[in-house]
Amino acid sequence: MPPSPGLSDLLPGLGSRTLVMGILNVTPDSFSDGGRFAGEAEAVAQAERLVEEGAAILDIGGESTRPGHIPVPAEEEQARVLPVIRALAPCLAVPISIDTYKASTARLALEAGARIVNDVWGLQCEPDIAAVAAAHGAPVVIMHNRETIDADLDIVDDMRTFFERSLDIARRAGIPERDIVLDPGVGFGKTWSQHLEALRRLSEIRALGFPILVGVSRKSLLGRLHDRETRPADRLYGSLAAHALAATLGADIVRVHDVAAHIDAMRVVDAVMRPEAR
Repeated sequence: MPPSPGLSDLLPGLGSRTLVMGILNVTPDSFSDGGRFAGEAEAVAQAERLVEEGAAILDIGGESTRPGHIPVPAEEEQARVLPVIRALAPCLAVPISIDTYKASTARLALEAGARIVNDVWGLQCEPDIAAVAAAHGAPVVIMHNRETIDADLDIVDDMRTFFERSLDIARRAGIPERDIVLDPGVGFGKTWSQHLEALRRLSEIRALGFPILVGVSRKSLLGRLHDRETRPADRLYGSLAAHALAATLGADIVRVHDVAAHIDAMRVVDAVMRPEAR
């Protein structure tokens, strides 16, 4: 059997331009688009639309991880994501990542055609997920998260400690460092000011030597900056600003709902910050 493609093979533009990851939530309770793409036909059509708009990765999730979400059993999560992955994997021109922290879901998703594991608990909720990824030669996205919010923390120091644990799990499982992406987890386990600090100090996480993914798309922390009540779909401009800032500070991938707008924005950022990409 030929070796599985690594991160650089799956994402040939990584490091030379800012890549856009399109979000596909096949859940009834996602904070932004819950229920809109819960049906297989709707999900497949949305996936094709995101790729046509320029997404370099399609991130499929079957459990909402918004604040206050209710965890779902693995079997229910799998029933949501697996039919969509099976329908898309043979014909999609970009890799699929499975957004899960459950080892059993990751294994079945990779067997169905997903190529990357995106874990919002950084391989620490179910450490077996690292062995699953390694067995399939799948790159991983390790996101920082916390069960409790502590306003007194230096959040970047906390991220460094968290990532050290996650990286140790990945190494012991046999995941090559070249197949690891770090995500500061903006929107998860932090105060509002810590979310902003995580973005402001992104270069310190970039200094760890791994590609960086940032996902701020439509999140409520952006809504706090408006002078009016906003629905998630009203937060496009804030999302573009946050992701443009992140890309300027070193993010290699941005995870978004609105792919076409972000493709345009990232081209501007890259023209200034990565002129060799033009």
